[in-house]
Amino acid sequence: MTARILAARRTAVCPRGGALSALSIHALAAPVIRALLDDAGIAPELVDEVILSNAMGGGGNPARLTALAAGLPETVAGLSIDRQCAGGLDAIGLAKALVESGQARAVIAGGAESYSRRPLRSHVPVSGDPIPYDRPPFTPFPDRDPEMEEAAATLALPLDIGRDRQDAWAVASHFKAQAARDRLASEIVPVAGVVADSFTRNLTPALAARAKVIAGPITHANAAVAADGAAFCLVVAPDLAPDAPRITGFASVGGVPDMPGLAPVAAIERALAGRAAADLSVAEVMEAYAVQAIACVEGAGLDPAIVNPGGGALARGHPVGASGAVLAVRLFHEVTRTGGAGVAAIAAAGGIGSALVLEI
Repeated sequence: MTARILAARRTAVCPRGGALSALSIHALAAPVIRALLDDAGIAPELVDEVILSNAMGGGGNPARLTALAAGLPETVAGLSIDRQCAGGLDAIGLAKALVESGQARAVIAGGAESYSRRPLRSHVPVSGDPIPYDRPPFTPFPDRDPEMEEAAATLALPLDIGRDRQDAWAVASHFKAQAARDRLASEIVPVAGVVADSFTRNLTPALAARAKVIAGPITHANAAVAADGAAFCLVVAPDLAPDAPRITGFASVGGVPDMPGLAPVAAIERALAGRAAADLSVAEVMEAYAVQAIACVEGAGLDPAIVNPGGGALARGHPVGASGAVLAVRLFHEVTRTGGAGVAAIAAAGGIGSALVLEI
């Protein structure tokens, strides 16, 4: 039995402090879930589980809050996961496993992130005042736990991916997103009056060249902005949607802990399970950093011409726990449009890569 994706929707992605900044996690997510059910024509009573990825929130099982806020039956317990950037895609992988094992027939899976309303965090020491921190450790090795922009800058050096190539990738991402704006509208659920990704702009090479440097060749033009957003897929048993796109491969693997940008290469290879990358019609590859996207595309042997046809995270933003699910939503709509098979892939802090293969 091969699980299907019957419907896939998302909010617009907006930079932190923007148009979605007043909304909680469940307020972002619930309208997307209701739209999924409307699209699929499935009653809420048929949903067995909601799996929600969230990386920046304060816990409390936001999946349960979201299920209740969306009007699902109280019997839907809700499962929240955190695998940082990869979590939204991994939620869909978990849904696939539940369906194919016979434990569920319909699972809503994805992610939601309010970077704008993330809690302020502090360590409680043995003695003394609490110590504020911005992020948890991603490895247990202090000398191998770089900030993500530093890891991206380090990745660029041995692969000889300079700033010019990274800026060109970013410019192309915005151009493709602008060109596909009408097409992207069909997958976006209006929330707080927002109907389009608000960060997409006319980024020119000259503007990119003037962007402020973050680390080495990494700049504010070729790195994705922190953002808010939600995205979900309805994963079902084949008898509920025999003609819907099939999830024919999924993999989540660990790689070098302090070099996370390359981890998706192995995940793509494992998810393809012997299929050639040349056979794919579309690929949605995370653009947390342009260098990471370029490295993954080249490492996996993907044709750049099929990558992120509607633009990528550089043109949208990076709602951490939701970003993998945004890729899956994009992949669903592109594969439905073009036919054939496609892959979505994302890297996560700590050296994790995830990939999903979807085909008609």
